[in-house]
Amino acid sequence: MSEGMETPDSLWEVCTANKRLVPMPDPWNQLYGMLKNTRRKPSGGWEPPLPLILAAWDESMPIQKQLRFKEHLKWAEGQGQLQEVGAFLRSLSEEQWCHFGE
Repeated sequence: MSEGMETPDSLWEVCTANKRLVPMPDPWNQLYGMLKNTRRKPSGGWEPPLPLILAAWDESMPIQKQLRFKEHLKWAEGQGQLQEVGAFLRSLSEEQWCHFGE
């Protein structure tokens, strides 16, 4: 990997280091707000689906949160935003991450 070039694998490694599950709700919402070309579907849902925060935070299993987060990373990759999203996620402090078992 070239220095500074984010790949899906390098980013996922950062996102799962130290038993990280997903960003805490505020930074996860910030990340979602960064995503380009999100859109409301005729059914009323969103593409990609919204982060599992607010009421969904307590209602969702850890694996559901992680799978949704991974959808957001794939969306970022498809929009050519992997570098931007990677820089944002790498800037988060450990306290800004939810960890497995918390």
